[in-house]
Amino acid sequence: MTESIGDILASCDFFAEIQEDSLDRLASMARLKHYAKGELIFRQGEPCPGLFVVGEGSVRIFKTAASGKEHVLHIVGPGATFAEAAVIGRFACPAFAEAVKETSTVLLPRGPFIRELESNHALCLQLMGSMARRVRHFVGLMEDIVLRDASERLARHLLEAGARESEPFTLPKLKKDLASHLNITSETLSRTLRRLADAGLIEQLDGQRLRIVRREELQYLADGIYPWL
Repeated sequence: MTESIGDILASCDFFAEIQEDSLDRLASMARLKHYAKGELIFRQGEPCPGLFVVGEGSVRIFKTAASGKEHVLHIVGPGATFAEAAVIGRFACPAFAEAVKETSTVLLPRGPFIRELESNHALCLQLMGSMARRVRHFVGLMEDIVLRDASERLARHLLEAGARESEPFTLPKLKKDLASHLNITSETLSRTLRRLADAGLIEQLDGQRLRIVRREELQYLADGIYPWL
């Protein structure tokens, strides 16, 4: 884990529209934080420590019910942020954050970050655009849950994983976490993967690895126009 704070911030989509001088000021207040696999970064209900950017590794964001059942909201990978809404909105952490594997992050501490927002109106406007894109992303996730069945949700997820047709790739989440993220059971996920494989759209390899065989038809399924599956 050798990336610098500047490298990590520069690779972050959330800060893609930020002017260089503003990015330099953010880098000057930032701290590198390292977490072991399974280590909790923060707990639901705790004061938000600041905005995090993942450098290497990945972070699982999840909520727990009173029964102890967990629901994975999303898995944050390199170049992505988490806790941005909590720090900007000045409210407590709305979920748990846990390192999925050995992970490095950049932390923009809450106090200095808020003071920079209060004094830098250009930065505020630029981050508003980033927050708007994030809201649009979560609206898309809600549409998936409400309007798409398990096959359509999984097809869309596989396409968004970025794998090219015929090139093997590894699912970016543990299957139980992926099932939770898609709001289906692990059993439904396994059955749906088998259905996609039986239909010839994907090929399951070993463990978390698979490949997309017929990408165009998988896109049809994601769009809800593959009724024979």
